[in-house]
Amino acid sequence: MAKKSESKTITVEQTGSPIRRPAKQRATLIGLGLNKMHRKSTLEDTPSVRGMIRAVQHLVRVVDEK
Repeated sequence: MAKKSESKTITVEQTGSPIRRPAKQRATLIGLGLNKMHRKSTLEDTPSVRGMIRAVQHLVRVVDEK
């Protein structure tokens, strides 16, 4: 039986302000665990998380991928 490998993680940091952004983008930031400037959040690297990052790519940056 194969061992289950460790799940990959991705760390994102908020670099842009959600002020004057659509509500959908603000909700996406909250879904990523971000709500204030320069906060970092470590998440499981899944296609849905990648899609959320892409939706607000102008407000966040990827710090680390493991």
